[in-house]
Amino acid sequence: MRIAATREQRAGERRVAISPEAVRDLVAAGHDIHVETGAGAGAGMDDTQYVAAGATIAPDRAAAIGDSGVVVCVNGPAGADELAGLGPDHVAIGLFDPLWLPQSAVDLAATGATSFSLDLVPRSTRAQSMDVLSSTATVAGTQAVLMAAYRLPKLLPLLITAAGTIPPARFVVLGAGVAGLQAIATARRLGAVVDGFDIREEALEQIRSIGARSIDIPPPAADVDAAAHTQAALTPYLAEADIVITAAQIPGRQSPTLVTEAMVDAMKPGSMIVDLAAQRGGNCTLTRIDEEVVHNGVTILGPTDMASGSPVSASHMFANNVVNLLRLLVTDDDTINLDTDDDIIAAMLVTTGGEVVHPQVRDALGLPPLPAEGAAGGGR
Repeated sequence: MRIAATREQRAGERRVAISPEAVRDLVAAGHDIHVETGAGAGAGMDDTQYVAAGATIAPDRAAAIGDSGVVVCVNGPAGADELAGLGPDHVAIGLFDPLWLPQSAVDLAATGATSFSLDLVPRSTRAQSMDVLSSTATVAGTQAVLMAAYRLPKLLPLLITAAGTIPPARFVVLGAGVAGLQAIATARRLGAVVDGFDIREEALEQIRSIGARSIDIPPPAADVDAAAHTQAALTPYLAEADIVITAAQIPGRQSPTLVTEAMVDAMKPGSMIVDLAAQRGGNCTLTRIDEEVVHNGVTILGPTDMASGSPVSASHMFANNVVNLLRLLVTDDDTINLDTDDDIIAAMLVTTGGEVVHPQVRDALGLPPLPAEGAAGGGR
């Protein structure tokens, strides 16, 4: 199978979808790999490494994708320039985010290409090795702590010195998915005191298992608003925190509000919020995408490119996920497996035959369901 990796066009994106090590694995499996020149430069992977691994370097995007085959990217093609050249004989794989940006599926369908969206990989044991979102969240959670630690005007660990005792920094992490748990673990390794919160009891157990303290909030009375009750219970913890990291996201939906302006008002000057859910509105009402907001001495950051902060590690994990997915998708006779009886394929298949076929994406677009035999399965 002809497989192409293109250079990312999004500003600030330093990752690459296929690493030289991944090329070596794919070439060994009999695939023909084409990499757009400079695709790996942001991650320190130059063209010579790809050539040594067995890839062909293409001078531009058009030459890389050719007339047919698989086209792999980190971020989905956006705009006419990135969609140009895709046709019915192409299979596009990337983070298209079609539940949040359903128009991207319409644009892909118009090219005739078949597309699989990496952010729709089901959360199942069988699909774990292909779970790009978990890989990305691992990097984002780590980077959030490192960025905050660099910006914080105090040291993180407890230090007992001849000049006196320096108390440890205090972190509060809201949301204990992959990113939140990684943030907790990283902050703990750096010596901070960490409190974590999640609405799921099993997540609270995970918080405790990695050495942090869980924030256990009793259920509200029947006549009390649950969200307001939770926010009121969290406010004293935020008031004591040096750094708050929010990481509560729901695929394809607006990020839930965890931190209100009143809660920020209760925080001490010099403290900081890093909102990892900024791309979908943020967990803090004061968050602005990729901007720094200062409110009463509290800094609120809403970065959307945290995975690019560690492009080497992020690219290696991303590429490994892609290789595992390709092992499922590419058949022995070099065709693409479109068997929607397979739960992974059904969950990820967004477009084929010039149509948007994913049921949830069609629903987001206001399109009627397809006949059962032509529909893809559900997403996450």
